[in-house]
Amino acid sequence: MDILEERYALSCGRVREIAAMQDVALDYKDFFKKTAEFILLVADACDNRAKRTSLEELRAENKALYADIIGSNYEVSYANPTFACEKFGLDMGRLLSFLYTEMRAMIPCAFEKDYEGMVIRMELFVEIYNAFAYLESETELLTLPEETAVPSVDDIRDTMYWFVSDYSEAAYRDKVRCLVDTDCDFLIRIVMDSDLDDLTYLYRYGEYVSPEIEKMALYLNALPQERIQLMADTYTEGYRMGFVKAHVDLSTKETVDIRYMLGFERVVRAAIQNFERLGLNPTISRGRYNIFNKSKMGRNGCVGADANKQFLYDHKDDNALFMDKKLMNRNLEALRFACEQEKEKAAVYAGPAVIEVFGETPFAPVAKSEACKLNPEQQKMSAELQGASQDILSRYINFEERSFTIIAFPVPDIGEHFSEIFDETIRLNTLDYKTYERIQSTIIATLDKASYVEIRGMNGNRTDLRVALYELSNPEKESIFENCVADVNIPVGEVFTTPVLKGTNGKLHVSRVFLNGLEYHDLEIDFEDGMTAAYTCKNFDEEEKNQSYIKENVFYNHESLPMGEFAIGTNTTAYMTAKKYDIANLFPILIAEKTGPHFAVGDTCYVRSEEVRVYNEDGKEIVAKDNAISILRKTDSSKAYFACHTDITIPYDELGSITAYDRDGAAYTIIENGRFVLEGTQALNAPFEND
Repeated sequence: MDILEERYALSCGRVREIAAMQDVALDYKDFFKKTAEFILLVADACDNRAKRTSLEELRAENKALYADIIGSNYEVSYANPTFACEKFGLDMGRLLSFLYTEMRAMIPCAFEKDYEGMVIRMELFVEIYNAFAYLESETELLTLPEETAVPSVDDIRDTMYWFVSDYSEAAYRDKVRCLVDTDCDFLIRIVMDSDLDDLTYLYRYGEYVSPEIEKMALYLNALPQERIQLMADTYTEGYRMGFVKAHVDLSTKETVDIRYMLGFERVVRAAIQNFERLGLNPTISRGRYNIFNKSKMGRNGCVGADANKQFLYDHKDDNALFMDKKLMNRNLEALRFACEQEKEKAAVYAGPAVIEVFGETPFAPVAKSEACKLNPEQQKMSAELQGASQDILSRYINFEERSFTIIAFPVPDIGEHFSEIFDETIRLNTLDYKTYERIQSTIIATLDKASYVEIRGMNGNRTDLRVALYELSNPEKESIFENCVADVNIPVGEVFTTPVLKGTNGKLHVSRVFLNGLEYHDLEIDFEDGMTAAYTCKNFDEEEKNQSYIKENVFYNHESLPMGEFAIGTNTTAYMTAKKYDIANLFPILIAEKTGPHFAVGDTCYVRSEEVRVYNEDGKEIVAKDNAISILRKTDSSKAYFACHTDITIPYDELGSITAYDRDGAAYTIIENGRFVLEGTQALNAPFEND
């Protein structure tokens, strides 16, 4: 037995002792008993998983592993910071809720037999338990009241702090390695080696498998292979075309990073075979959820269903318990070391290929006072950490020589018309791009003459914006807007640019929108010279909560962000599909951004690849790629980027007008009362005729 397996066996033995008898103050006995029992449940999944072969047994095991955070169980779970804080007070409650949550991160480790990931967490639990048990024994000797037998909050926090610091290097090593190293093939083997007709394969991941995940897999299994191949071909061809359009030689790359939700394995398998014909080997990294891998954009990678979105939201800022300058620098040092270790593989990494899903039950979170929250200084550090991390990654993964693609499909949660919506989505993803290319060229020809564009809302939408545009020096060979024809962003249907910040002013308003999985009501953002100046929404009764909600989840804790993109979506077919099935609120940004004008806050679309020469199909080079912020990359990249880009779309039925004005003041109306009126674009109104 090697030393890691020996530590694992010793840790399991100690946890069994704790589960049998909690030698701690009465108030904490239940916490340590239930946490120890959960750890043993995970260890059992690691040690005895091969013995469970039937679908019924595997379902039962999966349900047991996630039961405590599902539905009403979460109300009395120590994973719920509200419940934990009611039991132990605010400070200790937050710490112990974090501890319990971190034990949940052992689940994927158990399925991959990652003993290190399990051992470090079990040892943390035992160390915390011993701190309580030691003081209990001391108080017995001193005959002090039992309620005094509690270690200090600072001592417990320090123990957890050093856990995070000590193991950050290993966490970043695994994170980077799984991204670029094809030897990390645990998930690949599930996709390629399993009998996908036998749904037991879904339970090999260690992710939560909801009934909807099973339904998704069954639905795809029932489709003819030609249909599956069409989906895979659209996905991989978009990826290939991203390299063609950027004039980047794909043959110099070796790996593609595939991201998807469980249930799509049949499509992923066909896509892997396509990628292999392109000379690319796949990596699939798990969307982990632990203190080392939390993102405000949600879990990123291969993911199961979310057992409880509120649980994820409650713990998104757990690093507030520990974050300081020293730990931030430690994280950056660990990331840099991990990248250096994998630099050869990182150099041939081609970028992510993402399958998104939509149609899940909309989620509007409850803002809990008991949940951890970054203080202003930590918010600044968090934003700095995001940017600095991207700087480090860009030194090893050349953003100018990589690409990506994103495609989306509905899931059964979307409702009774799932099958029809799925078929319609495939149609949207395969619309004739030549038609859109031609019509969008007409829009671009008009916009290339303009110095600014005015956008106004209607039907209660209060948008009133003026967006300043780049001035062309050679209109015969240059263009301001890129003609998006379903390569990296599928489906087809937008023209986009980087606005000039100075002179971009006004209000952006949307009555209802979903951004990064969260719902916003009456979202308003005011811009002054291209920078966000004020913002609010009506999700909560208290204005402070509304502003905090936006700052944390749209601005990613930045005090202000530039308007990084202005685009006009042209996919009226997608818009009418949303209207027909009443699913506009369920569309992912990927599709929603094509159904009206949209505005991104954060980085530009050309972030870290500004020097790559990009051309429209007419041969004109896109020259509006930088703004006054991103250009700072040439002197100080830490001031140029924000590591976020969030698109906010105004739907056609809230869009009063889009009018371009040239430098002589001549007006060119592109959209009026939600309809395309520019000569040569009226064909886009055809889907509206069935309204």
